[in-house]
Amino acid sequence: MGLVVFARWAFTCLGVHAGKRAGPPFTSLSAATSCLRGNNNSKKYSQSAVNNGPRRFVCCPLPHRALLKIQGNDTSPFLQGLITNDVGLLEEPERAAMYAHMLNVQGRTLYDILLYRMKEAEGLFLECDSTVQDSVLRHLKVYKIRRKVSIRSCPELSVWAVLSLPNRPYHDAGPPELSAPEKALVWAADPRTSQMGWRLVLHGETDPLDVIASCERGDPEEYQKHRYEIGLPEGVKDLPPGVALPLESNIVFMQGISFSKGCYIGQELTARTHHTGVVRKRLMPVRLSSPPKDLQEGTLLQTQGGKAAGKHRAGVGELGLSLIRTAHAKETLMLKCSDDTTVTLEASVPDWWPKDVKVI
Repeated sequence: MGLVVFARWAFTCLGVHAGKRAGPPFTSLSAATSCLRGNNNSKKYSQSAVNNGPRRFVCCPLPHRALLKIQGNDTSPFLQGLITNDVGLLEEPERAAMYAHMLNVQGRTLYDILLYRMKEAEGLFLECDSTVQDSVLRHLKVYKIRRKVSIRSCPELSVWAVLSLPNRPYHDAGPPELSAPEKALVWAADPRTSQMGWRLVLHGETDPLDVIASCERGDPEEYQKHRYEIGLPEGVKDLPPGVALPLESNIVFMQGISFSKGCYIGQELTARTHHTGVVRKRLMPVRLSSPPKDLQEGTLLQTQGGKAAGKHRAGVGELGLSLIRTAHAKETLMLKCSDDTTVTLEASVPDWWPKDVKVI
């Protein structure tokens, strides 16, 4: 009787039970021997099950974004006079990230930026479009004067966006679990809208999948498509330096401006426009009838009756962002490509905008 029981136990270890395969058979005698010796790998299996569980998030690299490190006793007062938002809010424990614009003296956007509070040192990381990183650095140094501030670029660091997968509602997803939080130099919810997920800053050699549980690797194009689909501008293509106006670019909706802080460059026109309450054009997400070919920057939009309706900014495939006169936002609009073909487009109101905004 004891021999029969032992035989059944041995066959179970080898992956056979009651005539059915219980799992993949052992591929080596040593593996079977380990089982017969009572080797217990339950802990390793449970960890593997967690790591290989259902994926809820996608982690996209952002090579088009660059980082600067700003440190020194005068960091906050230095930036306070240069950006649209209130740097002092980053001193609040629950605020780890902030969105803002840098303006020129005419009140037009030069650069859109994200600021992150550093975890282990005094100072901030500044994220910007990588194509204007040197320009941002020069702009900051012009106003540095004698302030106790050091500014340098951080090519050794990488920026990642962590988004909820399409089948996961944004409000139900909750923040991802960090399996190695000590490797994250920055881990913060995107301050612009919850639909943009979270921002992660790592050393260049660190794999984000080693830091975030339940995450799969995405690509930059996936991030850009998501951004254009929800209608969120970012970088110089969407916000041309010296051309874009912050209020038309929905900076208020993205929590990127303070109307109660002190003076900063470009404040006068921005504050005056805000207090009049009149914004006649808005940067809005659009869906085109077909992907445009050879589209020039700032291509004019027209109504079907031939009236000027705004300008197209940028996009990916059939998705894009256009600066549209709100009076024509309900209409089907047209734009002409360089090859003389005409593409129609329709605008929509993002669901992350305030509900009391009357555009369409």
